[in-house]
Amino acid sequence: MKFTAYERSLQGTGASRRLRRADKVPGIVYGAGTPRMIELDHNALFFALKKEAFHSSILEMDLAGKSEKVLLRDFQMHAWKPIVMHIDFQRVDDSTKLRKKVPLHFSGEESSPAVKTDHCLVGHVATEIEIECLASQLPEFVTIDLSHLVKGQSLHASDLKLPEGIKAVKHGTLNPVIVSVTVPKVETEEAPADAAPVVVAAPEKKGKPKKDEKQNKK
Repeated sequence: MKFTAYERSLQGTGASRRLRRADKVPGIVYGAGTPRMIELDHNALFFALKKEAFHSSILEMDLAGKSEKVLLRDFQMHAWKPIVMHIDFQRVDDSTKLRKKVPLHFSGEESSPAVKTDHCLVGHVATEIEIECLASQLPEFVTIDLSHLVKGQSLHASDLKLPEGIKAVKHGTLNPVIVSVTVPKVETEEAPADAAPVVVAAPEKKGKPKKDEKQNKK
């Protein structure tokens, strides 16, 4: 994806506030050289952030007539308004080694024995995974084939078959569940239509005591 950024010279809270009032977003580009302060058009950036590829792929930034390869590293939103407050990019080249979270796309679960034969439910416990690879190998997303799932199976991070040159980042001994297969609960059987109706006796109503009974109690 391509986007356009502009150089900015003014810094500080006041300068950033004036940029936002002009529908601009302050930002920075760092890595592989001198950090540069930039500004971007707010509306164009706001809609770009809605696209999955903008978060997980190498971007082409046009800055001062030159094109640079960058990676989105961070951005801040307003606490309750749909306004982008600040954004950070990292310069990269093909030899840059990256750690980045990328989305998971799932396929084939409808044809798996778990779903097709045993009518199980497949739960996508995780929707992204952190990977390590060269910038030139960074995928926009990772596709996981679920056509082999069987009843009662759970798919962990260590079970994923990732493309060559890409490996999942491990955090200690953790091996989180990515996909789980569960058997749906059996619904309670309905009573047959020809079954004899059950008659429930109405509760006995307690009447008001008669006058002579009240007098005897006295």
